[in-house]
Amino acid sequence: MADSMQSVAIVTGAGTGIGEATTLALASAGYRVFLVGRRREPLDAVIARGAEVGATDGQLVAVPTDVGDEHAVDQLFERVDSEAGRLDLLFNNAGAGSPPVPIDELAVSDWQRVVDVNLTGLFLCARGAFGMMKRQQPGGGRIINNGSISATAPRPFSSPYTATKHAVTGLTKCLALDGRPHRIACGQIDIGNAATAMTEPMMAGVLQANGSTEVEPRMDVQHVADAVVQMAALPLESNVLFMTLMATNMPFVGRG
Repeated sequence: MADSMQSVAIVTGAGTGIGEATTLALASAGYRVFLVGRRREPLDAVIARGAEVGATDGQLVAVPTDVGDEHAVDQLFERVDSEAGRLDLLFNNAGAGSPPVPIDELAVSDWQRVVDVNLTGLFLCARGAFGMMKRQQPGGGRIINNGSISATAPRPFSSPYTATKHAVTGLTKCLALDGRPHRIACGQIDIGNAATAMTEPMMAGVLQANGSTEVEPRMDVQHVADAVVQMAALPLESNVLFMTLMATNMPFVGRG
């Protein structure tokens, strides 16, 4: 975080779920937040909720952006640079999944869409953040990537999602290493079963590795938002490289 001025953050996938909760938590912590998502309407809805956490006029800014589009991401960072003059935090949260089908039934277009968002989009935003954080004065900043416990313990029929999240883990390590000379800290939060629209089917039961269908416990999404704020609040001399935050009783540790 910046020492003597309002800290500035970008949150991708800010219009729903984890992105929405984290945006509001960062605003409550005093950040000016640029909200990124493909559609303006959800972003504006989050901004309308800003008053609930004491956000002031102009503290939350919607920037509709397709993170998989190089030119759109360049324009995003140009706008942040122009309007805020610096960037203290990037929360790389935007993500996508694919239909849960065997790999031989998966359309190449579905594979490419997940790669574009989960991996290329994360790379493009990290690239833009690195450039700003290296140039600004004082230099430095923090990048937090939204990974997934699926990177190491995949669900059935999740090849695109699991492959991209596994790659995110490698990218996080590279960013953490390459950021050292520039006071750029990079960490990752791996989340299991936050209660969002994406995990709503778990309430009815989802496919398990043994072929059964089971209801899975979920946790309040606010816990994720609070954890991201906690990671971001550290001085740049300290870094949470990896954090796993999960519903305590979800089938992950051991054999379920």
